[in-house]
Amino acid sequence: MRELVRTNDIVLVSAIGALLDGANIHHLVLDQNMSVIEGSLGILPRRILVHEDDNRAARRLLAEAGLAHELRPDD
Repeated sequence: MRELVRTNDIVLVSAIGALLDGANIHHLVLDQNMSVIEGSLGILPRRILVHEDDNRAARRLLAEAGLAHELRPDD
């Protein structure tokens, strides 16, 4: 799995999820249930991951949607 985005913005997480779903790119959102521990303060960022095989397509999709600045560095 490759990390695409790490953010505290739950609206952005939802928007990226919708884009990936629309392109049939399976993804995982990690740490979204951490609000139980942090007290719903939004301190801990959520991480969006995709399978290695979908990494390039997902990055291209987000870049075309104007979200390239949100992408984590691609190692």
